[in-house]
Amino acid sequence: MQELLTQNFFELFGLSPGFSLDVGELTQRYRELQQVVHPDRFATASSQERRLSMQCATHVNEAFQTLKHPLSRARYLLEMRGVAVDQSTSLPAEFLMEQMTLREQLEELSGQPEPLLALMQLRDDLGRRGSDLQQSFADLLGLDDNMSALQVFNKMQFIYRLQQELDAQEEHLAG
Repeated sequence: MQELLTQNFFELFGLSPGFSLDVGELTQRYRELQQVVHPDRFATASSQERRLSMQCATHVNEAFQTLKHPLSRARYLLEMRGVAVDQSTSLPAEFLMEQMTLREQLEELSGQPEPLLALMQLRDDLGRRGSDLQQSFADLLGLDDNMSALQVFNKMQFIYRLQQELDAQEEHLAG
């Protein structure tokens, strides 16, 4: 069980490192691993074995949460490649202008004649943009173009934040 702690998140689940993955397969492997390392299985074991079980279960949970979500998976892949994701990269002015326009649309939702319809349209638009960025990110990783992948990752973060704000706006409109 100790060897689980030294494996990267992809190795842990028996997956090839890459952005595209089958979340269903990841979930199945997560459940299988949890059955092996879950602390309840070690309730009568030595304190050292219980501690190791807890560490492994924590590692498996962290790995699953990281790989399950596209943005955290992208971050992890960049970090595996030695790319400092917190370094600043300048984004194209056109992209930043688009973000301002999207943010304005988000702020004006409640004033729309049919705010929930406008919200769904904006959600669809953000979903398409996010999917396009994810595909671009995967393609750039495949080409080993880490700096361009980092720039796309930064764009993905913008879209993800807008989607979170959209979720909050939807709760506000529904409530």
